[in-house]
Amino acid sequence: MIEFYDISGCYILRPWSFSIWEAIKDFLDAKIKTVGVTNCYFPMFVSEAKLQAEKDHIEDFAPEVAWVTKSGDGDLNEPIAIRPTSETIMYPAFRSWIHSHRDLPIKLNQWCNVVRWEFKHPTPFLRTREFLWQEGHTAHATKEEADVEVLQILEFYAAVYEELLAVPVIKGRKTEKEKFAGGDYTTTVEAFIPAAGRAIQGATSHGLGQNFGKMFRIEFEGADGKKAIPWQNSWGLTTRTLGVMVMVHGDDKGLVLPPRVAPLQAVIVPITMKDVDEGAQLKTCGEIAAALREAGVRVHVDDRSNYNPGWKYSYWELKGVPLRLELGPKDMAKQQIRVVRRDTNDKEDVPLSILPQKAALLLVQMRAARTPPPGRLVCKCGRLTPPSVRRS
Repeated sequence: MIEFYDISGCYILRPWSFSIWEAIKDFLDAKIKTVGVTNCYFPMFVSEAKLQAEKDHIEDFAPEVAWVTKSGDGDLNEPIAIRPTSETIMYPAFRSWIHSHRDLPIKLNQWCNVVRWEFKHPTPFLRTREFLWQEGHTAHATKEEADVEVLQILEFYAAVYEELLAVPVIKGRKTEKEKFAGGDYTTTVEAFIPAAGRAIQGATSHGLGQNFGKMFRIEFEGADGKKAIPWQNSWGLTTRTLGVMVMVHGDDKGLVLPPRVAPLQAVIVPITMKDVDEGAQLKTCGEIAAALREAGVRVHVDDRSNYNPGWKYSYWELKGVPLRLELGPKDMAKQQIRVVRRDTNDKEDVPLSILPQKAALLLVQMRAARTPPPGRLVCKCGRLTPPSVRRS
């Protein structure tokens, strides 16, 4: 999943973990596009002067900001910060783009990396000095429209965890002390880690009010001809999702990946023996894999000759592949294959003629078994109602 790097707090995402991040990205990207969000990209650098101009917002991030101070052997005339978040980078552009109510809403998102350098004890996936994320930034003509979007995005984040990663979450609102610096209020999805007995923040959706519009002097002419300040939101989800998933879905053998997010849903392990036509066996494995792919199953044939079947079993169990398919000479003679579930270790001999349908059914059953039912977690002390519609 991950490799350590020679700079503390920075990690290498290996293809297995990055494939899961890509699945998360594709899932969420499709969700946000249904509500009119479009993707873009802004530079990762921000000037010191711009950061200082927005002291109220950046105060909470100041200890975490990483600075570029040199170019080659020479010092820069002005230090340049690497973004800890992009409000101060994006909102000057909003000021240039927003002039009339017809320019609203603006709904932008970028998939990028950020750097936050404060903490002394980084943890893979959970607290890293560089991480990947998406950050959405939107501007609206009315507070009501902005408030609706905050909760809409929060539902999308909950879907990432519950529908894709099979991790139950609690939706709620942060306290005044915990809310996003410069915002009006912050909503959050929180996951519970059974092994630690603690909750962990999964993603946040912020109602920024008109605070940043005032900071950056963003104004538009309303339908009534009067000047107004837009209502803004920001929201983000990071590669911390991978860490939460790992802590929830695992056992003593390794990962137990939910089928929907697993890079591979099935692996075929040929059991070779002396005096057996290995070529014919591998050909059969290839035909089985092709049939499974036609049924929509992501499958791989582990035909490595330098490892024995037992080693391969342990390897794929560690990686959390939902289904292991074992094909030996006796199985070929009987036109069947041994199917082993990663989550329960149940074993079943399945005729090759019905394997694609059976594998697809097992994956559906495994997904259902690991997906939390709606309302399973309830937080009695939290409320999701935005401040604008709360009764005094």
